[in-house]
Amino acid sequence: MRIHDPVAIARDLSPFDFQELAPFNGAAFCMYYGDQLDQSDWELHPDTDELLMVLSGSVTVEILTGTTDRYHLPLAAGQFAIVPKGHWHRHIEVDDVVEMFYTPGATIDSTADDPRTVHVAADP
Repeated sequence: MRIHDPVAIARDLSPFDFQELAPFNGAAFCMYYGDQLDQSDWELHPDTDELLMVLSGSVTVEILTGTTDRYHLPLAAGQFAIVPKGHWHRHIEVDDVVEMFYTPGATIDSTADDPRTVHVAADP
C-alpha cells in the first residue's frame, strides 16, 4: 500500500500530460494536467461511465446528448462529475487543472466539430 499525491505529481508534468496513478479493479486511476486550453478533442466510452474529479484549478466538461443537446458542467477544485457511457464529451475552458479520472473501459476519440454526425455511439 502507498499514498498517492496527484497534485504533487502534476508539478512535474507538462501541460496536457496524462499519467497513471494507481491500478484499481482491472483499470487505473489516472491524472491529467492542463492549462490555457480552449478545448480538447472529443472522447466517448461505449462500455463504461467515467469519473472526472478536479483536484485543483478549473475546467468545464461539455457533454453531448441526443442529436442537438449540449450540457456544460463547470468544475472547480473538490468537485467531480460522472460522464455516462455512450456520451461524447470534452474539456473546455481549461485553467491550470489537475484532474483525477477513472475510465475502466474503452475510449473512442474524435476531432470532428460534432462527433454525433460522424460516429455512431453505443448505448447513447
